[in-house]
Amino acid sequence: MPTYVVLRDRQRITGPFRGIRDLALGSRAFAPPEPAIEVEEVDLKGRGELLRDPEVLAIAPEMPIRLIEPLVEEDAPSDEAWGIAAVGAEKSAFTGADAVVAVLDTGIDGSHPAFEGVTLVEEDFSGSGVGDRQGHGTHTAGTIFGRDVGGKRIGIARGVSTALIGKVLGDDGGGGSQMVFRGIRWAVEQDANVISMSLGFDFPGLVRQLTDGGWPADLAASSALEAYRGNLRMFDALMAVVRAEEAFGAGTVIVAAAGNESRRDVDPTYEIAASLPAAAEGVVSVGAVDQTMKIAPFSNTFPRICAPGVGIESAKVGGGTTLLSGTSMACPHVAGVAALWWEQVRGAGLPARAETVVAKVLASARLDVFGTDVDPADRGVGLVAAP
Repeated sequence: MPTYVVLRDRQRITGPFRGIRDLALGSRAFAPPEPAIEVEEVDLKGRGELLRDPEVLAIAPEMPIRLIEPLVEEDAPSDEAWGIAAVGAEKSAFTGADAVVAVLDTGIDGSHPAFEGVTLVEEDFSGSGVGDRQGHGTHTAGTIFGRDVGGKRIGIARGVSTALIGKVLGDDGGGGSQMVFRGIRWAVEQDANVISMSLGFDFPGLVRQLTDGGWPADLAASSALEAYRGNLRMFDALMAVVRAEEAFGAGTVIVAAAGNESRRDVDPTYEIAASLPAAAEGVVSVGAVDQTMKIAPFSNTFPRICAPGVGIESAKVGGGTTLLSGTSMACPHVAGVAALWWEQVRGAGLPARAETVVAKVLASARLDVFGTDVDPADRGVGLVAAP
C-alpha cells in the first residue's frame, strides 16, 4: 500500500463541538498547537478517512529526497574563505551567541576540529546512524558555525554553542520526505532558532521509480506531479503551524537552498524555479552568487535572497577543508547570518521573534554589489549581510 505522511494537530477541533470545547476550556482553548508527524500505509479508502479526520491538517504521499548535489572545485583552497568577507561577517560585532541552529542534512563529523567546543545534539531520521559518511552535512555545518581550521576562518557564527544535527539524508545522500518532515518537527520542538536545509525533493527520481515499476511514462509523470503538489501543501501546512507556534515562543527561521537545476552556462533561458522545500510558503530560499557577484549558472531562480555559493571552503569529513559550489553552500551562509541577527535582536531589546529576524535578514540585504545586468528574479532581495 502507498505510504503517506500525515500532519496532525491534536488541539484542532472543528465543527459544532468547537464552541462547546472552548467554553469548557476557557483560556486553555488558546493553547499552542500540538502538531505531530505520522507515517501511515493506507489504501484509497484509508486516505479518504484521513482527509475527513478533523485533527489532520495535511497528508502527502512520501517522496524521495536528495541532497542538492554540490560541484567539487579542483582549485586549491585560498588563503581565506571569501564568503565570510562577502557577507560582512568578519566586521560584525556579533557571533551568534545563544542562537540554537539546526542542520538537517547528512549528519556531521563531530570529531572535526571545526566543531570543537560545540555541543552537538544528534538525531538520526535516515536509519543509517548518526555521523556523516557523505560529507555534505559537515561542509554546510562548518559554514554556519565552524571554528577556524588551520588558522583560517570558515564559519559565519562562531559563537554558536549548541547545534542540532538532524540526519535526514542517508549515507548515499538520499532519503524519504517523512525524514525531513520529522526532522523539522524535532528541531522546532528542540527550540531551534534557525533551521538550515540544503536538500531537495527528487521529482525525476520518483518518475524513474514509477516507470521502473512498470508505470507508463505519462502516468508516472502525472502521479509524481500529484505527489509533488501534495508535499507542497504539506510544507505550507507545516510552515503555518510553525508560525502559529511563534505566538507562544520565539519561533524558528527556516532557510533552504533554492536548488542547482538551472543551466545558464548552456543556454541563458535554461532557468528552473526554486524547488521544495525552498518553494514553500514562509521558507527563506537562497540562491548562489560567485566572487564577482554574478548569479551562479546552476542557481535556481526566484529565491528570496542570495549568498556566496561558488568555491566555498569549509570542513571536510576526516579533517581539513574542501571547496564546494552550489546553493547548498549558499544556504548555510544565510543560516549563519540569521544566527548573528538573533543575537543582535535580543541585545537591542526588540521582540525576539523569528518574524523579526527574518525581516532584519531581508531588509538588510545589499543591492549595491550587483551590476544592472543581474535579474532581480535571480537574486531576490539581494546579498545577505551580517549585522
